[in-house]
Amino acid sequence: MQPVMPEPVIPEHVPAALVKNFPYIFGMTTREEPHRTWAPRIHAEEPDIFFAPHAYPGGTPAWVVRRMDHLREVYFDTDTFSSKDFSPFAKLIGESWINTPVEIDPPNHAKYRKMANPLFTPKAVSALDDKIRQYAVDYVEAFRQRGECEFMAEFAFEFPIKVFLQLMDFPLDHTRRFLEWEYDLLHASDLGKIAAATRKVVDFLREQIEDRRKSPRDDIISYALAVDVDGAKLNNDELVGFSFNLFVGGLDTVSTNMGLQFAHLAREHDDQEFLRRNPEEIPHAIDELMRAYAAVTTFRTCTRETEFHGVRMMPGDKVMMSTTLAGRDPAEFDNPDKVDFGRRPRHVSFGYGPHTCIGMHLAKREMRIAVEEFLGRIPQFSIKPGHQLEYHLGMIQPVTLPLVWDV
Repeated sequence: MQPVMPEPVIPEHVPAALVKNFPYIFGMTTREEPHRTWAPRIHAEEPDIFFAPHAYPGGTPAWVVRRMDHLREVYFDTDTFSSKDFSPFAKLIGESWINTPVEIDPPNHAKYRKMANPLFTPKAVSALDDKIRQYAVDYVEAFRQRGECEFMAEFAFEFPIKVFLQLMDFPLDHTRRFLEWEYDLLHASDLGKIAAATRKVVDFLREQIEDRRKSPRDDIISYALAVDVDGAKLNNDELVGFSFNLFVGGLDTVSTNMGLQFAHLAREHDDQEFLRRNPEEIPHAIDELMRAYAAVTTFRTCTRETEFHGVRMMPGDKVMMSTTLAGRDPAEFDNPDKVDFGRRPRHVSFGYGPHTCIGMHLAKREMRIAVEEFLGRIPQFSIKPGHQLEYHLGMIQPVTLPLVWDV
């Protein structure tokens, strides 16, 4: 059953002509094609910027900026479009921490980014290659001889969680628990469920932070406890916000993209076989698939009255940063609805500007290794006959993805 949305509240400064029905609603699911059906229609029929009554988590409104060039402007204008409060998590449980560094605006953002950068450089994440590859091999081998798998549950969800647990030095038996918390954080529409999951995650992270204070290890929380930022240690709120940001970013983003990428390859056997014959093209293919099936939506908050490309926005207005729409923008990409592994796109699926995803190199490495090992061990695969894909919205993701192949 789909959640019931609250009655829309349209501010006085929003013209009625710009209020549009918008299908990408957090907490909903759909059996339509969010990328291949909805995005082209929105680009063809809607204004460059419009107002969606139920765009923000919890069913509240936001401006939708559908064009790539406008989205890049919003990413860079951090004075007008603030990252502060782009997520509801801390407020839902009555706390004051913020996701660090993603909810911090320049110039303060830079010092926290500088603190975290050494953890996620290409050189730093390359040290994880062997373990990432072994995790991928273990998962694939567990179902290879069966001739089928439910890809989301048996690979896409658990594989990146294992990598995250390795980085954080959390117990490996927490995988199932994290999956439950992650689902309610990122796919529930009920604010009570989101708040309950937030509380569970934050309580767990606080336990881990205190454990590292007593017994430091070679892990990310121990690093955060030891490092100086402008000559000072991170305070308790900063430690929670930094750890929570890693929890959200480290779990669901890779799972989501893997699900969409493998759904495409399962339907498009020519693309699947091209990558088998040309494995060196897998990194470029992942970039193109991330453009075509961009899944992440973040938000900015307008800080002052402004006119943005003819649209009046007021302080407190939310602005939706839909990479899904940007990736299918016909003004930015020729034939945007065609997946072309030779395209080499400049997408924004990892964000853009100061807030480009700090874990980008690790995420791309996980996705590349997953494709390499799956294609190297599984023959031509398809979506199980008779199965109709259903997608979570908000963070767009297949609910299930049953794959089959000949043994």
